[in-house]
Amino acid sequence: MLQNKIYQNFFIEIIKTFFVVLFGLSIIALTVRAVSFLDLVVDSGYPIGIYFQYSFLNIFGIAPKFIPFSFLLALMIFIVKHIQDSEFVILWTSGVKKMQLVNLFFFTSILILIFYLVFSVFLTPYTLNKSRLLLSKEQFNSFLPTVKSQQFSDTFKGFTVIVEKKIDNELKNIFLYDKGNNLKNLSSNIKDTFSTTIIAEKGLVEKRKFYLFNGQIISSKKDNTENEIIKFEQLSIDMGNLSTSTIKKPKLQETSTVTILKCFLNQNPDSDICNLNAKREMIPLLNRRLALPFYIPVVAMICSLLLINTKKNYSNKISIFIYSFILLIFTEMTVRYTGINNFIRALFLIMPVILIVLLYSLLRLKFAKESISK
Repeated sequence: MLQNKIYQNFFIEIIKTFFVVLFGLSIIALTVRAVSFLDLVVDSGYPIGIYFQYSFLNIFGIAPKFIPFSFLLALMIFIVKHIQDSEFVILWTSGVKKMQLVNLFFFTSILILIFYLVFSVFLTPYTLNKSRLLLSKEQFNSFLPTVKSQQFSDTFKGFTVIVEKKIDNELKNIFLYDKGNNLKNLSSNIKDTFSTTIIAEKGLVEKRKFYLFNGQIISSKKDNTENEIIKFEQLSIDMGNLSTSTIKKPKLQETSTVTILKCFLNQNPDSDICNLNAKREMIPLLNRRLALPFYIPVVAMICSLLLINTKKNYSNKISIFIYSFILLIFTEMTVRYTGINNFIRALFLIMPVILIVLLYSLLRLKFAKESISK
């Protein structure tokens, strides 16, 4: 009964440390990533609310990347702390076997593995897909943030704008070039218009409305005949139909695992993502989602080596941490090549099982020798 209570406390302590570390690392990474997301507001003119929603949803794509390392830190902190406080010595002298603690670490790693799988297989692709759809459904809020003084702006597809000066919402010496069929309705012959150029002395921007003063519209023809030129004193353009160049179609990593598996197994060949190049990318993606989590119990076994009673340098806390960290780096590097090399793929898939069996057997052997020597 006492041992069960101790194990419960140990388990809770490891899990608490794990979630604290995971949350801290994820927030730091999200803060750094959110800076790049500001382009949605500054360059693409999306509302600030969309920026915050998009950033929040992306934390579900960031957090899983830190799960193995967070578990490593949590387990290392737990073991080192209790070794330094001599708490484990009390357990050993009271009859608790070291393998029981190893089993606890292994059980905890299995729960973290399941947690990782839930994220990588279901939650992460779902939330990333939602974040991408959020951009596709929401239009830009204002045209003004996309315009910068003396800089070409190509935020919108097939539409380029450059201005000499920008003071609040007032623009001077404006040049607009459209070859994306956005402004062709300004020409008298829409069908024959290849591109539209607008030059104006001044302009005012009010959200999606663009008011131009004293300029001309130059419509280039498809057959390279004489351009059509229309002069104007005042022109109002609705920019709401412009489409930003922000990627709105979900990427492969934002696609559900079920859809990818169906495509990979040729059960849904008509899907948009089912092409030869995409299938090559599916293997490392599926390995990352389905196989990579199984390296977490390996981390638990490596950290358990700290329980071996030895003073050799290759078994101290720094060495054990380095071994585990190298393993995590190895898995991140190897998973990328599982789609192009069959040997690497097979090695990546069977290595967790081999390492768990070898390390678990090694721990049982070492602890058995320690018991005999006593």
